Parts: sequence; structure tokens; C-alpha cells
Amino acid sequence: MNSGNRGLPKKRLMRHDRHFVDELAQRMGEGIGRMVRVTNIVSNQDQPRTSLGDFSDLVRSIQKHGVLEPLLVRKGERGQYELVSGERRFHAAMQAELTEVPCIELQVSDSHALEIALIENLQRQNLNAFEEGEGFRTLVDKYDYTHEEVSDAVGRSRVTVSESLKLLVIPVDIRAECRHADINAKGMLLEIAKAPSSEAMSALIHAIVVEKLDRRDLRERRAEMAEETNPKIGATDQGPDKPKTAKPRPFVWRYQPKDRPFKVSLAFSTAVEPETKEVIAALEDLLDELRSSAGSE
Repeated sequence: MNSGNRGLPKKRLMRHDRHFVDELAQRMGEGIGRMVRVTNIVSNQDQPRTSLGDFSDLVRSIQKHGVLEPLLVRKGERGQYELVSGERRFHAAMQAELTEVPCIELQVSDSHALEIALIENLQRQNLNAFEEGEGFRTLVDKYDYTHEEVSDAVGRSRVTVSESLKLLVIPVDIRAECRHADINAKGMLLEIAKAPSSEAMSALIHAIVVEKLDRRDLRERRAEMAEETNPKIGATDQGPDKPKTAKPRPFVWRYQPKDRPFKVSLAFSTAVEPETKEVIAALEDLLDELRSSAGSE
């Protein structure tokens, strides 16, 4: 047995078997499914994932069972294939010393290739909030997508897309601080992104870690920072002799479904009724925080 193919299973009907991809090519047309040498595959420069993470388990799985899902590729320059989807599988296969991997060749544009890479990673929940935002920004800046078009392309709400893009105001070094502090919930990151400076962002991260702030506490701390930076904020049109106006009562959104053992109330920091999309965004932030908390337990 060729040592370079070590790890490839011998069963003919498995998805990654040479016979499978050859038969797929015959059924669906030349150039659809094929085995490709790993030295003839290059990564996509627009790949949204910036860190492959630990894939030692994947390497062991490939050594034992082979690559269970074909990589998606497209024809690149100089006869090479450019990877569209399957970055971790590709690198794990190389580390497992495979010389060739099963691939399906696609005829797609640059923007469509990025869409596919984004969708695969989003569905697998493999991208962090910043990687997701960078992927969206590439579609917007490089391929002239609107936020609505990005939303349609990747199957996320427009609010989610806009919020992900807002996170990118956080400098790279502050993003690293967030990762080291294990701050992953988008709601918390959005509050950090609203801070007036990098120093303020870093201070908020420190407060989250030391004081165990939740999002409400974080929002209040950020507001205090803004007032300290510019004490005139909120004082416009209030002369020295004018009485202070009463602080408006927050608007409370309530959901009380019939025949359900729960009800939901959300208090917004405004007296004006929020738009439906703002309520949805607040609920999504809450779910992000709950999932993040559950994952850390």
C-alpha cells in the first residue's frame, strides 16, 4: 500500500473513496468529482477563517477513516485548484500525510466562492464574531454587496449583518484582549465597540473580567466613561438657570403567550417604542449571552 495514501479507506462505497468521486464525475459530467493531489491545491485568499484552531482530533480521524467529505475547489491560475470550502480538512489531510484528497470542482465567481466559505463556516458555527464580520466586510467592500444582499447570501438577518460589521471598529489588539478574556457574546462585544477609544475598550474588558459585569452593567459603565470624556453630553439646551428635565421612563416590551409557562419583559433605555428589528436584535443578544454562559459552565 502506498504510504502517501495512508488513511484512505478501501471500501468502495464510502463518500471519500476514489471510486465514489470517479463515478460522480461520470454521472454528473467531467470535472465534477475527482481526486486531487494536495500539492496542487492552494488556499483561498478571502477565506474568512483566520485561525484553524486545534484539529489534532480531525487528523487522527482522517488517518483512520480518510476524508469523509470532499473538499470544494475551483480551477485557479497555473492549473492549480483554489480551495472554496474545507480549509481544516485540507490542512489536516496534509498533516496526516495524504498525497491526494477527494474534491468537487465548482464553476463559481470570487464572490460566490466567498459566500460558500462563509455559509459553511456559519452553519458549522466555526467562525468567531470578528471572523464573521470580516467575511461580511469582504463581500461589502470588495464585491459591492449591500447589507441586504449579504443577509440574503448567508441566510442571516440584516440586523445581524450590520451588528457584525459594527464590531470591526474594535482594533486588532483589542480583539485579541477580548479573546484572551473569553468574551465571545456579540452583545458584550457591541458594547465594547461603542467605547470612545481603544483605552476605554481595554478598560471595559478589564472591568468585565475583574468585576464580572453583565451587559447591562457594561452599558452603564460605558455611559459613565462617555460622560467623563465629554461632560456636556446630554446637557445641550440646558442653561444654568433651566431646571433639569425628568428622566423619561424606559419603554417596556412584554410578551405573554397563552398556554406557556413563561413571559418575557424587556426594558429599553428610551421612552419611545422600539422598532421590531430592535426588539429582535435585543433578543438575539440575550440568546448569545445565554449560549455563551451555558457553554462556559
